[in-house]
Amino acid sequence: MNKRQVENEIAELKMDYINLQGDIEKLESTGNNSFVRKAEVRLATLEEKLAELNKKLDAFE
Repeated sequence: MNKRQVENEIAELKMDYINLQGDIEKLESTGNNSFVRKAEVRLATLEEKLAELNKKLDAFE
């Protein structure tokens, strides 16, 4: 994976993260707590992936 690919993947994950945050807000307002918990787990997974990719990106610099 080259630097450009890492940057693209980070950008995609950030968009997914932002969209998921919006979904969580909607789910919370409707009281769908079981879906909120699942979405929060997915957010944590995205955070881990972003951290890994940021480390890879740092290695290129």
